[in-house]
Amino acid sequence: MRAPSYTSLDDALETLAPYGTELRNGNSNHAPMVAEALCAMGRPDAVMPWVARYRERLLPRSAAGDRISDEDWRSALGQRGRFTEWAALFGEELQNAPWPEVLDHWVGRLAPGFSAAATHGIIRVGHAVRSLAVTKTPYRLRELADALASWAATYQELPASWDIAKGTMTPREAITKVAIVPRDNRRPAGNITASLAALDDFPEFAPAIGLIDVGGDIASLLSELSDVFTRIYLANAHNILTTIVFIHGVTSLAALGSIVAHVSDATARSALAYAWQSGCGLYACFGSGTAMAREIEPSKDDDDRLVDRAIANGDEHVIKFTEACLRRHAISPSPAYLAAIDSALGVMPRR
Repeated sequence: MRAPSYTSLDDALETLAPYGTELRNGNSNHAPMVAEALCAMGRPDAVMPWVARYRERLLPRSAAGDRISDEDWRSALGQRGRFTEWAALFGEELQNAPWPEVLDHWVGRLAPGFSAAATHGIIRVGHAVRSLAVTKTPYRLRELADALASWAATYQELPASWDIAKGTMTPREAITKVAIVPRDNRRPAGNITASLAALDDFPEFAPAIGLIDVGGDIASLLSELSDVFTRIYLANAHNILTTIVFIHGVTSLAALGSIVAHVSDATARSALAYAWQSGCGLYACFGSGTAMAREIEPSKDDDDRLVDRAIANGDEHVIKFTEACLRRHAISPSPAYLAAIDSALGVMPRR
């Protein structure tokens, strides 16, 4: 894969600044994330043409309302209509303190809501953090403020009944213990957030967060989680909906990989536990009962060819998934990553 190049990112972020977190169809705005992913894959020339096509799907940022303060922030969590106010709060904090300090403080606070907007909050934060780690610019600071705001405004907790510090299993062992919601009890297809909310009425899920051991080496745990959830994708993604669902179990972990180096050990371990819980929630609500793919047909394409195919496909999920899988494959190689990209390209229609 080509070396990262961020020459077009700030132009893209400037173009996207007037827009909010949702598309006209109610889904999440992926544009800043895709722009950063294309830069990370060394394809800055593809950014502005892709943004130009995507802009017609965007909604403008809403006008700001009452200010959110550090005293009343909890009451504003999960209020989608307050994205602009959240962005203002984070923008102020990022002007007054180093961005890693703000990041650590708020990732610690927001980690229990890792599932926000089907994990788009944490994913957007991860992309923003990686770009800032390359070069700090006003556009990238504003994007981190917007990314944190998107997480806070869509904040969603999943039920938990076990202490996350007492798990003993590896992710590969633990995934077989996660209860699956019976098909007759699942929420209407197509709404990931509503499906996850249904876990409140499925008490068998609550112990999932406490199954894995989050001690030990953080990088090794992140690599195992990424491989496990990529194999879960391969075993359970069989149409457009489930492909999109299980993509998020992987891209959210890749995003967290960009964050852990800039936060405290305690914040990183907490976020890893909630990342595990979130991926288990997707599996519990949409899984077919086979946890992980074990026999995997290797991809015949190399990295550059897969990137070319993803850009030609144009779907926002495909582009971000391709980048996330190639990133994790470069860190800890597994045949699952390239096979998963092939699978997504075979399912998702061109845009």
